[in-house]
Amino acid sequence: MPELVEIMDWAGEPATAALLGLLTGGIFGVAAQRSRFCLRAATVEFARGHLGNRVAVWLLTFSTALVWVQAGRLLGWIDTDEARMMAVPGSWSGAIIGGLIFGVGMVLARGCSGRLLVLAATGNLRSVVSGLIFAVVAQMSLAGYLAPLRDYLAGLWITPGGRNLDLLTALSLPDWSGLALGLGMAALALGVALHNRIGAARLIFASGVGFAVALGWALTSALAQVAFDPVQIESVTFTGPSARMLMFFLDRASVLEFDIGLVAGVFGGAMLAAALAGKMRIQAFDGAATMRKAMIGAALMGFGGMLAGGCAIGAGVTGGSIFAGTAWLALFSMWVGAVLTDLLVDQRGVTAPA
Repeated sequence: MPELVEIMDWAGEPATAALLGLLTGGIFGVAAQRSRFCLRAATVEFARGHLGNRVAVWLLTFSTALVWVQAGRLLGWIDTDEARMMAVPGSWSGAIIGGLIFGVGMVLARGCSGRLLVLAATGNLRSVVSGLIFAVVAQMSLAGYLAPLRDYLAGLWITPGGRNLDLLTALSLPDWSGLALGLGMAALALGVALHNRIGAARLIFASGVGFAVALGWALTSALAQVAFDPVQIESVTFTGPSARMLMFFLDRASVLEFDIGLVAGVFGGAMLAAALAGKMRIQAFDGAATMRKAMIGAALMGFGGMLAGGCAIGAGVTGGSIFAGTAWLALFSMWVGAVLTDLLVDQRGVTAPA
């Protein structure tokens, strides 16, 4: 990509990575705000016996990411083999335990980590507080006092061979099977959407969330081919980036990178989308009980997401789109943790999907 080389020569490699993250995050933020994409909302709807609009939006986002990423892989635009999530050992124990913890946390906090960032950009003070707690606990789990516990739990059961497990390879499936699965899931999502009479605009924006995930993979793959220094091939996730964004403001030695641009882009994109739609408004906690639940949930998501190797987006969509084995297990565990929490807590008379 000669244009990418020109940008890199002008701005430098770190700033170029941040600009790519800003572009990816901006698209994600606009699409997520307009589609109201949220794994927590989908799991709660499922737990209450409905395949409604929130499940349809999540299915369409996930399937769109699968289709674009797998198509990009077949065309040689996305190097999934060298993706950061695939190039290191995965943790089965971390995926199970961390996924369950994250699932519990996102129901208590009334939003997954990505949704909290989007809502914070629209003036939701509950999400601002929860997002800050999420970022602090994520950083503590990455390099602070919770890191030894995370390392211990993650080390209980890891993938062999020094790499994560590629589900397509492990199941001896043909290269095109990932794309075929994505198309099948997209058809299912559209069927659910039609049944619930979801408008075309919301479906387009839901697809945009999945497209942003694929764009992140493609842009970092392209940057890795032309950069002088090693570049991590990655895409949209919020656990690690939230922690790094926090340290970026606290440590003057921090440098620009894809993650920094990503978080800023999501926030800016969501704010722009909300402002244009007239959805900007200040919202606070309903009371002490709601605040307590949100704070506990945010803390659980910070630790659980770091242990699981990603959040509802990072593992649930981004990792799932490249068929990382631990990402699919973490996603399943998040669904289980969220459904059980809604059954045992929220369905006793607290909240409805946000």
